[in-house]
Amino acid sequence: MKVEGKVAVIGGGNVAIDAARAALRLGASEVAILYRRERADMPAYVEEIDEAEAEGIAIHTLVAPRGIVVKNGKAAGVECARMSLGKFDKGGRRTPEAIAGSDFVVDADLVIAAIGQTPDLSWINGDGVKAAKGGTVEVNVKTLATAAEGVFAAGDNVRGPATVVEAVGDGKTAAMAIDLYLGGDGRP
Repeated sequence: MKVEGKVAVIGGGNVAIDAARAALRLGASEVAILYRRERADMPAYVEEIDEAEAEGIAIHTLVAPRGIVVKNGKAAGVECARMSLGKFDKGGRRTPEAIAGSDFVVDADLVIAAIGQTPDLSWINGDGVKAAKGGTVEVNVKTLATAAEGVFAAGDNVRGPATVVEAVGDGKTAAMAIDLYLGGDGRP
């Protein structure tokens, strides 16, 4: 895949950093990350943020996207507002608040949204599968079985945002538990 022109990535986590770095490596002329809090609040690994900046990726903090600017049916930019930090939220971080009259546009030919990872649990309907705190699926931590007979869950659905390695490990754990459930020996 070839990426051309300017790219704007919305978000501040590891996925946003990965998307920005990949876009640059795939040919983008400029890449900017737009994040609504301060750099210190970015959930991405600090070394990844540092490396992205060293590669030439611009990180705009205290910026909140408001919409995509479209011209001739294509992205042309991201409409943003500058933010200030207000009161502390439940997580101990200050809540970003838009500064009136501070709107501006970041030029972009491609916009990548990399914000938040939360499993869609709308399918849970009282059949024994339950939602845990944090918006994940509740499971037995050793077998990854839910409370519903024969239903297993793994990866981000159970852990929340995590690494691919952890998701693959969960898949292996669940596969062995499913094999045992189906009458096998539960060994890989």
